[in-house]
Amino acid sequence: MGEGNKDKRGKKKKRGGAKRRMTAEQTLALKYVNEWVHMAQPLDDDFGEEHDFLPEVLGRATVSDKVVFELHSHSFCSDGFLSPSALVERAHQNGVKVLALTDHDTLSGIPEALDAAHKFDIKIIPGVEISTVFSTREDPESEEPVHILAYYSGCGPARFEEFDKFLENIRDGRYLRAKNMLLKLNMLKMPLKWEHVTRIAGSGVAPGRLHVARALVEAGHVEDLKQAFARYLYDGGPAYSKGSEPSAEDAVQMVCKTGGVAVLAHPWALKNALRIVKRLKEAGLHGIEVYRSDGKLAVFSDMADAYGLVKVGGSDYHGKGGHGESPLGSVSLPVLAAHDFLRLARPIWLDAIRNILEQYVSDPSELNLEHVTRFRKPIISKGNNNRKDLVYRSLSSWLTKEEMQHEDLKALMLKLSDVALK
Repeated sequence: MGEGNKDKRGKKKKRGGAKRRMTAEQTLALKYVNEWVHMAQPLDDDFGEEHDFLPEVLGRATVSDKVVFELHSHSFCSDGFLSPSALVERAHQNGVKVLALTDHDTLSGIPEALDAAHKFDIKIIPGVEISTVFSTREDPESEEPVHILAYYSGCGPARFEEFDKFLENIRDGRYLRAKNMLLKLNMLKMPLKWEHVTRIAGSGVAPGRLHVARALVEAGHVEDLKQAFARYLYDGGPAYSKGSEPSAEDAVQMVCKTGGVAVLAHPWALKNALRIVKRLKEAGLHGIEVYRSDGKLAVFSDMADAYGLVKVGGSDYHGKGGHGESPLGSVSLPVLAAHDFLRLARPIWLDAIRNILEQYVSDPSELNLEHVTRFRKPIISKGNNNRKDLVYRSLSSWLTKEEMQHEDLKALMLKLSDVALK
């Protein structure tokens, strides 16, 4: 009996102390992710024993830090409650290392987010959540709102003016949409003033449903935001109104054309996700949100596998607080998912950067220089003020050393030596 108890105690101790070992595939994926996130030299092969999820401490890696990806967040440049810099600070407090700012239909918060990110050693992925509609060919009247997340390199979209105009048209439609919502609310005996809504939205921000909902709360027409949406502002609700959103297919094609990664946002909110995924895949869709704060949704994971889409996820953080909102950085993105996302995205981003740089080399105007340095404007010292250095600093803040050594990119950098600003 004594020997039996001893064996049981020994087995129990072994089970309790055992660590879940990473597979060889996970180990290589984690090294790849870290080399990009931290712009580090290649890590040693002996990487230690860790779990499958990125928020775990990275053992004996030369960059032993937490690596959390947050790929869906909003600031007050659209319908969030925090400024881009405050959002970055919150991300830092929550251990986030890679933050995609994905405001609705605008990139205006990216420069401020990047400035703040320098203080906290956070990598910013310039992003945007594009408002679109989807309708079937059989029944064009049955439209459904669909949101497309777009992720870009540190230089932003290629063909920037075309993409910016695309977003501007959506934002203009949001103003008309908000005014129509107010007209409907007035007819429902819940009057709101336009100035009230625009004050909540902030200067230069296209008002959305959340801003109207906040105005309803402040005016005392409803108790809280949840009630505003549940009673009046939900899709098809009595105060709901459409804007001038493009088709989901057009948005995906625009993202692909401008050097971005196109991802379908919160598919669980769609009425017919399978039909939408199938059509958007034909248009060039790269990925789909699968991971949430409460885990992975198997049905959408299977859908991603079936259509060859990368699996991502984010908290969709707005900073409004309360029990209904997932904290920033709360989605545990598996290391293999982060690896697959970067494996897909980095060649797309590199090609877009190369195209932007080629445009500048062929026409070294101020406008084309701005395309290279749009979101990153390094301070140029008195003894280091040539534009080649400015371009190099902008690119090296995003590209790894290996990517900077790419043959085409090196050739373009050499040509910069002979470029004079027009």
